[in-house]
Amino acid sequence: MRLDKWLWQARFFKTRGLAAAVVKGGHLRVNSNRAGKASQLVRPGDVLTFPQSRVVRVVRIVAIGTRRGPAPEAQALYDDLTPPPEPQDTTFVAQAPRFEGKGRPTKRDRRKLDRNVADALE
Repeated sequence: MRLDKWLWQARFFKTRGLAAAVVKGGHLRVNSNRAGKASQLVRPGDVLTFPQSRVVRVVRIVAIGTRRGPAPEAQALYDDLTPPPEPQDTTFVAQAPRFEGKGRPTKRDRRKLDRNVADALE
């Protein structure tokens, strides 16, 4: 099956055009070799590595689909080998100021919010 068609059927990309663009951009690897064309053939057992939003996905093809079905059917087409994200350092995370009242805050309320944020950063 074509690489772009499989990616679309497995619901990694919303359209075949988006899947083809990732392949044409040189961002997709099949068995650790850069994929040259969207028409490259893939089969069960191949390992694909590609970026999806801010995550690099690693998947092993388990089956070739016959249609672009619902999500559970699409998830049966691959094994996800993507490593879990590393825990982030959360020693200090500044919270966005919150307005507890109704409607738009007044000038006085905004000054209080700014003062609270400045105190938290010190």
